Amino acid sequence: STQAKTLFPYTTLFRSLISEIMKSLYIKNSLKTLGLASAIMLGTASCSDLLKETVVSSISNDYIATTPGFIAATNAAYTPLRSFYATERGLTMSEYGTDIYSAGADGSYKGFHFYDSQLTSSVVILAELWDETYKGINTINAVIDRAPSVTGMSDAVKAQRVAEMKYLRAHYYFILVQQFGPLDLRLKETTGPTKTATRATEQAVYKQIEADLLAAIPALENKKASSDFGRATKAAAENLLAKVYLTRASSKFAEATDYANAATLCNNVINNYGFKLLPDFDQVFDQANQVNDEVIFSVQYTNDPLTNGFIDNQGNKLHLYFGMQYDVQPGMQRDVVNGRPFKRLKPTPYLLNTVFADRVNDTRYKKTFKDTWLSNKPGTYNTTFDGSKATVTYKAGDTTIYIPGYEMTLAERAAKKYQVLVPSLYNYALFPTLKKFFDPLRPDMTYENGSRDYFVHRLADTYLMLAEASVKLGKQAEAVTAINAVRVRAAAAGKAENMKVTSVDMNLIMEERARELAGEQTRWMDLKRWGNLVERVKLYNSDAAANVADKHYVRPIPQKQVDLSENGGFPQNSGY
Repeated sequence: STQAKTLFPYTTLFRSLISEIMKSLYIKNSLKTLGLASAIMLGTASCSDLLKETVVSSISNDYIATTPGFIAATNAAYTPLRSFYATERGLTMSEYGTDIYSAGADGSYKGFHFYDSQLTSSVVILAELWDETYKGINTINAVIDRAPSVTGMSDAVKAQRVAEMKYLRAHYYFILVQQFGPLDLRLKETTGPTKTATRATEQAVYKQIEADLLAAIPALENKKASSDFGRATKAAAENLLAKVYLTRASSKFAEATDYANAATLCNNVINNYGFKLLPDFDQVFDQANQVNDEVIFSVQYTNDPLTNGFIDNQGNKLHLYFGMQYDVQPGMQRDVVNGRPFKRLKPTPYLLNTVFADRVNDTRYKKTFKDTWLSNKPGTYNTTFDGSKATVTYKAGDTTIYIPGYEMTLAERAAKKYQVLVPSLYNYALFPTLKKFFDPLRPDMTYENGSRDYFVHRLADTYLMLAEASVKLGKQAEAVTAINAVRVRAAAAGKAENMKVTSVDMNLIMEERARELAGEQTRWMDLKRWGNLVERVKLYNSDAAANVADKHYVRPIPQKQVDLSENGGFPQNSGY
């Protein structure tokens, strides 16, 4: 009840700690400690009859100042990354309603696609992101505030953990400020219920993000990957700060050195740690090779439902949202390999026909979209979408659906023994399917919580940020070198020279980021950074063209935040 009535409940730190204890102890397969953690959480009935243990029913508020408490709290501070990355809410707030993706047939939160009356301050995912991220910030503030009192840990390790917390606090505020604009900027632990909240300016929030990252960078591990993989490193903080500078540089409160600082940091990440682009674009998303040379920082998921998040029970869910309705077509039924198709995001004609126009020199169309389905339900059927033939007959493993990506003639299609989905037949349920996030390691065809890691920072993005900063600085040679690194990696055999460009402008940057990063939770923030969200949605997204307006450069503040703030301290964003 306290949580329901207050803005920043002190119980959130407790919940985060319990979540981390449950995860870390369960991994060790210790029934004894699992029983202890369960008893702590429930605080009621004894488990002694089952496990013959003495139940401890509460944790002291001073627990965080102990070595195990400090470790649990620092680990728990990473958990809100799973509230945004590789989740329905995060994808909705980063790819819906852009120039490259429009609405599919099914799904919730379509107001984010259409920018219509469904996009209101009461939409639940807005409050979920807000709450989970601020919980993380409060845990971080507690760790930073109490770190001086922690004993039994070396000063070097303690300093590194505090630096990780500053990276995460900057990261969470960067997500929030891009989505919501001015924020309540909290830098000290909230230890009791409060309804006092005020909106700091975006400029102040960006200054704090910058300050946290500048403070974190010297103390973070100066290596390609943390010795405890998944922790923030110096490279991750430099990469994030580069994007922060690149974003602030296009704002009304830009600082004169923002583009230059972004370029310097990108060069640091590219040159100083041993990262390198994988030779094949396909390899980046190989589920068997998630710890690869291109990944700078990732959010960790596993095939264990408990360790994916005790409170939210999340896994990587991106495999769900880009699929077309293959499973009701002749010769097909749903299976693990082809995924569970939620049909939430349909690629726009601009993405397919302009961004991916070159399919001779550039391999990324073929390696981004699935174009062939093989029969897992043999038999003879009436055709559904392809009217070039009346019936089709399939043996197991035969091609059932082929998407050529161009308009085959009726006669060409009639000669095929399978259905051919051409662009004129695309609809809200049938369209080219993004395959980057397929998860064939799920235990069954209905299972939603995938085990892929989510790549927050990867090197191709860093090269593209460097190209963008270099264009803005008028440094064409540097921009050409950076963007060609990404383009040549994507070249078909013998076509590397054809992929090289000799000049770079912002239009090429926009298209190149779409080619390389389609679906990777970047596009809405990119359009906001470039200041052309409204323009490009009107040009390229027929679903949203009629409604998108300047107010949509920010989301509505969750209504409970507005309602519970005393003295009008947290007004709603304009237009909502």
